[in-house]
Amino acid sequence: MEVKIRLAGEADFNRLIELMGEFAEFENHPEAMMNSVERMKREREYFNCFVAETGDNLIVGYAAWFFAYYTWTGKALYIDDLYVQREYRGKGIGKMLMNRVIEFATTSGCHKIRWQVSEWNEPAKSMYRNMGAEIDTTKLNCDLTVSI
Repeated sequence: MEVKIRLAGEADFNRLIELMGEFAEFENHPEAMMNSVERMKREREYFNCFVAETGDNLIVGYAAWFFAYYTWTGKALYIDDLYVQREYRGKGIGKMLMNRVIEFATTSGCHKIRWQVSEWNEPAKSMYRNMGAEIDTTKLNCDLTVSI
């Protein structure tokens, strides 16, 4: 299967919202998906994403990211989501997305890449370990949702 990894554009937002909803369901938190195409358009300057696109121009996965700064290490890239549709898993697409993110972070002068993986997601954890990632089990997430 032919798959190419490319930067997402505004024309991809409708499909990405669908995939983000699927990812929220996969993570057993469909209620957490509050984003919309309209919001993404308004906040476009903050949204960075690589997409995995099949030869027939279907986006089947994505890796959304942003730059961060960690006081102990400096400039970093944080992967907010990495998702591949169920029927396309096990074909190396997740690894292709990760490799593209790693390449981009390296050429952008980042010293670290950070992301989260669900404790129960053994296939993802295995892929990340095989790529050389260390998975920290001691830190907990803190989220505070604010309204504007």
